[in-house]
Amino acid sequence: MIPISLQDKVIVVTGGGTGLGRSMAETFIQCGARVAICGRRQNVVEEAAQALGPSARGYVCDVRSWESVSAFLSQVVADFGRLDAVVNNAAGNFLAASETLSPNAFRAVVEIVLMGTFHVSRWAGGYWIENRLPGNILNIVTTYTDTGCAFVLPSAAAKAGVQALTLTLAYEWAEYGIRVNAIAPGPFPTEGAWARLMPGPDFEKEYLRRLPTHRYGRKEELGALAAFLLSDLAPYLTGAVIPIDGAERLQGAMFNFLLQQYDREVLKGIFQRMKEATYRKD
Repeated sequence: MIPISLQDKVIVVTGGGTGLGRSMAETFIQCGARVAICGRRQNVVEEAAQALGPSARGYVCDVRSWESVSAFLSQVVADFGRLDAVVNNAAGNFLAASETLSPNAFRAVVEIVLMGTFHVSRWAGGYWIENRLPGNILNIVTTYTDTGCAFVLPSAAAKAGVQALTLTLAYEWAEYGIRVNAIAPGPFPTEGAWARLMPGPDFEKEYLRRLPTHRYGRKEELGALAAFLLSDLAPYLTGAVIPIDGAERLQGAMFNFLLQQYDREVLKGIFQRMKEATYRKD
């Protein structure tokens, strides 16, 4: 077997305090990397960094803000002495009928997903180009960037923008030795995001039944793919958007089937209750 080595690489993971970001950070550390994770809640990133061990550090950063991102990444370089790769994982998503969306709700997701990815990529790319260093950008998109998807309009629009950003920068920055790729995960259950996308046990049972593999993705599967893309095993791989979804996308966009399963007004009521439950938890 050829081991995946990230020995001594310094990797930034946005949204790395929870969910898939945290699990990817864990895999990177297992492969020998040092990892800087960031998030908006100090207690969350500090707790995650402590659990990840001495190879991890946690930082507070709001990726929606260029100033916050600049301060964060400058501090990472000062603390670690280098920056080899960034993983743009920070995201937001929820279910809502598009006719009920407020401009603020739409903007909130777009600013985290699209603007956040731009801010981190622009700072890191500028740093590598100015210092004549190679670099690696890995973006997290979705399987519905090409098709759109019912009830997740802000995410679909923002992630499609991230996919376009990935392909654009891969071509434009190739001459600088900067690789830019994306992963499009299918259903990978996480504690926070999953609750915002699964209305209840009956829905989840039907959703699972429809999956070609009849199972969800496992976090170590995503981590292994991400580690490979950031490793020296893939020097010629850039401008790729790789789905990891057990072929789910081949049956249609993720949440479109809801329109065939439920009355639209019933769905609106379900989404509203999910929204209220989320606010209570936060």
